[in-house]
Amino acid sequence: MRILVTGSNGFIGKNLIVHLNEIGTHEVLTFSRDNLISDLSELVAQADAIIHLAGENRPADDSKFKLVNDGLTQLLCEEIRSTDRHIPMIFASSAQSGNGTLYGESKRSAELAVERLKLETGSPVFIYRLPGVFGKWCKPNYNSVVATFCYNIANDLPIRIDNPFKELTLVYIDDVVKEFIDVIQHQHEKEDFKVHPEYKVKLGELADKIKSFDNCRTSLVVEKVGGGLIHALYSTYISYLTPEVFSYLLPVFRDNRGVFSEIIKTKDSGQFSFFTAHPGVTRGGHYHHSKSEKFLIIKGEARFRFRHVISNEVFEIVVSEDEFRIVDTVPGWAHDVTNIGDGELVVMLWANEVFDKNNPDTIACEV
Repeated sequence: MRILVTGSNGFIGKNLIVHLNEIGTHEVLTFSRDNLISDLSELVAQADAIIHLAGENRPADDSKFKLVNDGLTQLLCEEIRSTDRHIPMIFASSAQSGNGTLYGESKRSAELAVERLKLETGSPVFIYRLPGVFGKWCKPNYNSVVATFCYNIANDLPIRIDNPFKELTLVYIDDVVKEFIDVIQHQHEKEDFKVHPEYKVKLGELADKIKSFDNCRTSLVVEKVGGGLIHALYSTYISYLTPEVFSYLLPVFRDNRGVFSEIIKTKDSGQFSFFTAHPGVTRGGHYHHSKSEKFLIIKGEARFRFRHVISNEVFEIVVSEDEFRIVDTVPGWAHDVTNIGDGELVVMLWANEVFDKNNPDTIACEV
């Protein structure tokens, strides 16, 4: 399938083309500001499907709204008619369509042109009135407040909020791309042409959430970024980091035993750390009432010793880098770990709670 993407150098276009190329079964034809209008006829003649993304959002001259949003769409429809083929087309319209602004009215006029094409020729058309789209490669300080907030906060620039209670409706770029590719491949009937999920968020909440992503590099506390809006926002924020700040230093505590460093803290799922130990060094020698831990030997060989604080039952485990074995520490059992190898011991550690120096739940006890 040859898929023509108009607006191919835009935010949605760039993401869409990367995904199409990953599939590897489509030939992508592109039309952008770098093309001449006269190029459109030949491109449409070659196309098996069209995803029409080209448009003006903030032109220097307001006349460009009608010229591009309406005029280019009408020209595209005429070119489709001239092929005498039923070429399926997705049109990326806007939730602002028909809202009385020059932009909104130009989008509505474009929709009418696409609707006439379907009525007169039977060509399958799919009109999506997109709300705010956000994600990687979106131009900041242009038409996406998410992109602006992410870019400015990632680069230590101020942000402006006139009304923190203003509610936004947003869709994530990966969901937009997935929807478009699914529709253009299968052309199935749908009750509505919407990208799902849609997210609702107030402007002030949006800013606070993005700031929390920035703060995690110093607090080490990560947000719940595994799914939903927070996952999409975090991925977007990270995409605006410059290569110079792709890395950052962790606090490290050194003594004659080795080093210890906390890596990541979560709000409700504990924290990750690591430590080293020189040959013959023993760490630990304590028990916990509620805290539990998981140890993984990354380098070296270690002996874990356990003693039940009531029954005095004892147990030992020897673990090395040659096997990927997790060792659990259990509440009520005193424990320690000794480097029994010839070189440095390196151990990854997860604890089910974030360390609180005011309530450490770590009681010194000989094993």
